[in-house]
Amino acid sequence: MTQQKILSLDGLTKRFGTVLANDAVDLHLHRGEVLALLGENGAGKTTLMNMLFGHYMPDAGSVSVADTSGAMVPLTPGHPQAALDAGIGMVHQHFTLAENLTALDNILLGAEPLFSLRRDRSAARAKVKDIMARSGLTAPLDVRVGRLSVGERQRVEILKALYRDARILVLDEPTAVLTPQEADTLFANIRSMTSSGLSVIFISHKLREVLAFSDRIAVLRHGAKVSEMATAEADQRSIARMMVGADTPVAQRSDAEPGAPVLVLDDVSVRGRSDRDSLNNVTLAARAHEILGIAGVSGNGQSALASLISGLTPPDGGQVSLSGQTLSGITPAGMIRAGVGSIPEDRHHDGIVGAMSVAENLVIERLGDPDVQSRGLLKRDAIAQHAAGLTQSYDVRGPGPDAAARLLSGGNIQKLILARVLERQPKLILANQPTRGLDMGAAAEVARRLLEARTRGAAVVLISEDLDEILGLADRILVIHDGQLHPAQTRDREAIGLMMAGEAA
Repeated sequence: MTQQKILSLDGLTKRFGTVLANDAVDLHLHRGEVLALLGENGAGKTTLMNMLFGHYMPDAGSVSVADTSGAMVPLTPGHPQAALDAGIGMVHQHFTLAENLTALDNILLGAEPLFSLRRDRSAARAKVKDIMARSGLTAPLDVRVGRLSVGERQRVEILKALYRDARILVLDEPTAVLTPQEADTLFANIRSMTSSGLSVIFISHKLREVLAFSDRIAVLRHGAKVSEMATAEADQRSIARMMVGADTPVAQRSDAEPGAPVLVLDDVSVRGRSDRDSLNNVTLAARAHEILGIAGVSGNGQSALASLISGLTPPDGGQVSLSGQTLSGITPAGMIRAGVGSIPEDRHHDGIVGAMSVAENLVIERLGDPDVQSRGLLKRDAIAQHAAGLTQSYDVRGPGPDAAARLLSGGNIQKLILARVLERQPKLILANQPTRGLDMGAAAEVARRLLEARTRGAAVVLISEDLDEILGLADRILVIHDGQLHPAQTRDREAIGLMMAGEAA
């Protein structure tokens, strides 16, 4: 890292109506530096990066980028092409790749003239191979993206930015779906690139990675920058305190004696669209007073397992039992009546009906109850009182119970879903990626609620790609790979990471 400034954000301010998303934020980046940008959900990180990349027009402030001579040149606001031309590349948390095209085609997509009569693929391929050799990021160029592993897709996204000669790379949660080994390799590659002058802004909720791989840390809270420090001077506790303004309580799992099996899958198979979307002769038992952790890299059968448990997908073979009763004709409504509560992976798409109110979403699974509905008519007063109590006890913040649920932040939507599921005290809880994208405070609250349910006697099936979350909450761990489950005989994160990659399964 040098002291040569390559990027300067000065007094950036952005309002959405009455909401002040960013409040006069100053942020600077040096050549060859890895800057970690941290903050709770809603702190303003995404808005700030969208102004940097030209997706949003700032209400005040400016962005400047160093030119080839080192002079700082103002960037035209609100123009993504200006950011690209200045050498700014952004890799989003959710991949933006065309799965039916090869890795090489994805890298070239959008980087060639629209009306070019011929494509010089040999020169493009040579440039990509040179980038791979210099960066250490490798990918099979002639394989369709749909057939690549998650780690390979991540590398294609970064290669796509580097192909456009990015000097500044913004990485949003780059390791969210990677094994520990893949994450370590990715950061080793990034370190190699920063030694050659690449500068990186790294957004993450994983403080262990932030402390291990960044040079400097900037923290946003309520839209304003509240702290900035060298990583060598920070620790997890001090960072957490700066992010939330107070010490974040950490949910602690204590040993407990598991009870009788609640959910039993016996040689169950689910045929999906591909091997990665299927279950192959799976056997498991989730017991009362137990959190059963399912660890794995995205796309190894987790979706099929979650759909089965929530009743969305019936098994194609094998037997499913709940509390000793064999289930047949599995449906979502039937699983709810049988005492299953589901926290879905996609909270926006599957967890709420966005156009309905918060209060209506809180009773959507109880429409047959006499205290919610009578003679086909909703009891609005009872629903309002019910919502007022739950939003208070679960700290669901937002415009109010009568507002559309889509107006809530991601963390508050997750609290709404927790309130709806846990207030019924189900005997089996499916928690599918329950803290994905949540800040430390919201994630700690989710963990506390799941541990409370376990103490009460529920069986919890926790599906997560965050190995630290699995190690912190699960009493027992199974690793899912290629649609099969393998018991983890150790709690060593490196050994489990190898199992997630299929090397020790």
